Amino acid sequence: MPSVQLRRHQRGNIVVIGGSYAGTKAVELVATRMHPTHRTILVEPHSHFHHLYALPRYSVVHGFEHRAFIPYSAMFKDLPPDATEIVQSRVTAIYPDRVELDCGEPISYEYLIIATGTCSAPPSTLNTKGKADGIAFLQRHQRRVERANNIVVVGGGAVGVQLATDIKDYYSSKSVTLVHSRSRVMHKFHPKLHDLISARAEELGVNMVLNERVKVPTDGFPDDGSEFDVELSGGSRLRADLVIRATGHTPVFPPLRMLAPECITSDGFISVRPTLQLANTAFPNVFAIGDVADTKNQKAARRAVQHAHVVAENITRLATGISDATLSEYSQVPWRICISLGLTRELHFSDPVTEVGDPQWRLSDEGYIGGSSLKMWRRKAPGVEDYYI
Repeated sequence: MPSVQLRRHQRGNIVVIGGSYAGTKAVELVATRMHPTHRTILVEPHSHFHHLYALPRYSVVHGFEHRAFIPYSAMFKDLPPDATEIVQSRVTAIYPDRVELDCGEPISYEYLIIATGTCSAPPSTLNTKGKADGIAFLQRHQRRVERANNIVVVGGGAVGVQLATDIKDYYSSKSVTLVHSRSRVMHKFHPKLHDLISARAEELGVNMVLNERVKVPTDGFPDDGSEFDVELSGGSRLRADLVIRATGHTPVFPPLRMLAPECITSDGFISVRPTLQLANTAFPNVFAIGDVADTKNQKAARRAVQHAHVVAENITRLATGISDATLSEYSQVPWRICISLGLTRELHFSDPVTEVGDPQWRLSDEGYIGGSSLKMWRRKAPGVEDYYI
């Protein structure tokens, strides 16, 4: 990666680490408010924004994979000139006044926003260097799915459910089994969501195995198309020629141990106050938002965007001399999700507002085989219609 050369000017810096849903929204909102006095710098190792919600679909369905990667170069073009800067690099250390990078000179900051998110096994998240690498990975995964006959999907969260139903809808003759360690898929939601998913799985012919864990071999499962046994915790075995793992989300936090190690929780998230400032009050100018922040909010793009609004408001207030006591705080809201259950079937589901209330849901066949990527392009790269750049 080439050395980073920053543009020079006299305004202060607001640095955002991580360019996914939370980070890009934070850049947009903060730069809109603060550009007369500050420059907002996004530090992100990827060359393109990864539309994570499209990756499971594009790892199965052919022909849309190039749409999952949106260039950062077009993302903030509607903001005032010199309001933002994008640095393709990785943060290696955080200090009270600067961040250090794996290439290029350190970047000083007056305010810092950590929005590094979480990661999980491919294809849910990818660690590819550029768009060409990401497309190539998805195409290889498509070929693995296409040649397989007995597919086991491990994990009954949103990604696992979507992968299993997409595969079975796209390749109706294949055997698809979804294995989940709990008694319900999507178990953090109201039980009604499990019932709706189970009914759709039965309709498609997806086998669901609950209350079982998959024993993963030390060297992983074969991916060469050969047949093998998948051993379950209860002692039974499933015959498979492809296993797709869709379990767990691991927080991706930059080297915060250099600044505030006490703000890293035992499971790796960043401890924050309701204002989304670090829990350590010695650093009122450092925030963590989105999935990496240890809040009670659902880990979802919708909540991440709300965090970005809170932080943009709070940085604006701090910059004008308002005290911590009058800063905005993130709010608790019912969990909700829009999840695909096959190529066109969509389920919109909201948990009850109160413990004794009822969930709300709507099933439709209004989905599109190409997923939601075009909407995301219009949001993140308005006016750009060359989806291969």
